[in-house]
Amino acid sequence: MSADELPTDVGPMQASHGGVPDWLAATLNYCSRCGAALRFGRIEGEDRERLACESCGYIAYVNPRLVVTTLPVTARGEVILLRRGFEPGYGLWAQPGGFLEIDETVSEGAVRETLEEIGLVVEPGEVVGLYSRIEAAVVVLAFEARIVGGEPRTSEEALEVRAFRPEAIPWRDIAFRTTTWALRDWLRLRHPDLYPLGERTLEERPEEPGAES
Repeated sequence: MSADELPTDVGPMQASHGGVPDWLAATLNYCSRCGAALRFGRIEGEDRERLACESCGYIAYVNPRLVVTTLPVTARGEVILLRRGFEPGYGLWAQPGGFLEIDETVSEGAVRETLEEIGLVVEPGEVVGLYSRIEAAVVVLAFEARIVGGEPRTSEEALEVRAFRPEAIPWRDIAFRTTTWALRDWLRLRHPDLYPLGERTLEERPEEPGAES
C-alpha cells in the first residue's frame, strides 16, 4: 500500500500538538533514570512541551504504541470478528489483535495475537489500513489474512467468534472507530459495491480513551 492509498478518514494530516493524553500522563510521574519527579513544560531545543526531569535533565518521550490486527477471511469470503471479553468495548465486535512485542515483526505479532485470541492460524496478506487513535495513544495496523489452520474458539479475550458475510457486518455493535475504518477499507478493497456501509455508525460511535488490545 502506497502513501497515496492510506485511508483519508483519520482526520487532517497535520500535527495536533495536543501533548500526552491526560489519562496516560497520570501514569508518568517519575524519571526512569534517577527517580525524581517529572514536570511537563517547555524544553529548550524542543518544538513542543515535554515531560522532563528537573534533576537530571532526562526527557521522557511518549510515543504511540503499535497495535497489530488481522481481518481473517474464510474461503467463502466471510470476515471473522470476535466479541470482546474486556473493556474497553466489552461485548462489542472487533478484529483480533494486540500490542506488538519488542522482538516481533508486525506479521509475527498479528499471527500470534490472532492465534491467542481466536485459535486461528493466519497468513497476513495485504495491508488494509494504518489508523491513528490519538486519544488512545495507539496506531493500529490491519492486515487482511488468509486462514491456514486452527479452529475458531473463544478465550478470555473473545466471548464469541463469528464469521460475517460482507453485507451482514454488525456496524452498530462495532467496538472501535479503527475497526469500522478497517472494515470499510476492506469493503472498498474487496466489495466496492458495499463500501458505503458503516458511514453513519462511524459518525455515531463515541470515542473512548484506552487500549485496543
